[in-house]
Amino acid sequence: MPSLFDPIDIGKLTLPNRIVMAPLTRNRAGDGQVPQDIAVEYYAQRAGTGLIVTEGTQPSGVGQGYLNTPGMHTDAQRDGWARVADAVHARDGHIFVQLMHAGRIAHPDNKPVREMVAPSAIAAPDTMITASGPQPYPTPRALATEEIPGVVAEFVHAAQQAVAAGLDGVEIHGANGYLVHQFLAPSSNERTDGYGATPANRARFGIEVVTAVAQAIGPERVGLRISPAHNIQGALETDERDTAATYHAFIDAIRPLGIAYLSYLADPRAALTRDLRARFAGPVIANSGFADVTSRDAAQQILDEGLADAVAVGRLVIANPDLVERWRTDAPLNEPNADTFYGGGAEGYTDYPSLT
Repeated sequence: MPSLFDPIDIGKLTLPNRIVMAPLTRNRAGDGQVPQDIAVEYYAQRAGTGLIVTEGTQPSGVGQGYLNTPGMHTDAQRDGWARVADAVHARDGHIFVQLMHAGRIAHPDNKPVREMVAPSAIAAPDTMITASGPQPYPTPRALATEEIPGVVAEFVHAAQQAVAAGLDGVEIHGANGYLVHQFLAPSSNERTDGYGATPANRARFGIEVVTAVAQAIGPERVGLRISPAHNIQGALETDERDTAATYHAFIDAIRPLGIAYLSYLADPRAALTRDLRARFAGPVIANSGFADVTSRDAAQQILDEGLADAVAVGRLVIANPDLVERWRTDAPLNEPNADTFYGGGAEGYTDYPSLT
């Protein structure tokens, strides 16, 4: 079985190792939702990971969910990301931007475009952090059938902007209760048109997004992240047969495209996850979830058991910009400070020390 430190081909890239920087929301974008100098430094520091997948980045103003998250739909945002890409490439790194439309996981106070859309007019449970404190999620507007191609086009435009900025590719966020996942989950999708009511119909929006983006920028530049039965943020998938049928339809439809990878946030040993890995028949990246910090031994075990070809790591990459070298040499690790994960400046972002 491969080591974490062995190279792997993803799309047309040869990654130097199998440790992937997971997409991590940090809430530090500047005016106009543009990545700032501090983001250039942050990502460049972590160029030693085999692949960087950026924080969730909205493909449109409507798609923003949280405070101070970056976008990829304006020229200023594209130019900001170009500086990030240049800095990562200068250190021989590779970087995909994660395109994340938040859908109903949003609050109007958090973004210049106050509208919220979703598959159905169902509010998400719990509350959203805003500048004035936690507030209940408002009820989103259900997308009309004829509007959906326009949302797909937003993903395509953002992907084209990413390529123009010099990034190596894009990851479509189909997980964690955001818009693509809202279409997949029966709890958030009560549509009766061709985008709801059956597993195949609920998978249709995600299929159309991945297909259109792959056709626009090349499948070798496209990844997809899913989180089947993650049951988070009100996107509930509790019926095992229905969930399996939905994700079978999704993966079976995109498999012929030959996209760069499938990334899943789920128990890598679950029967459905193993099934989807086999169905996809391409490189798979595993993220075992939020419950535990992913250790080197746990990551290597995922490879040893043949559950994935690479492993996405989050919190330890935040705290250790040179995590690959630390794991390679069994060096001590910095501890992540959860109080500085979201918002702020350099503290907890670019000031974690490297070994040298």
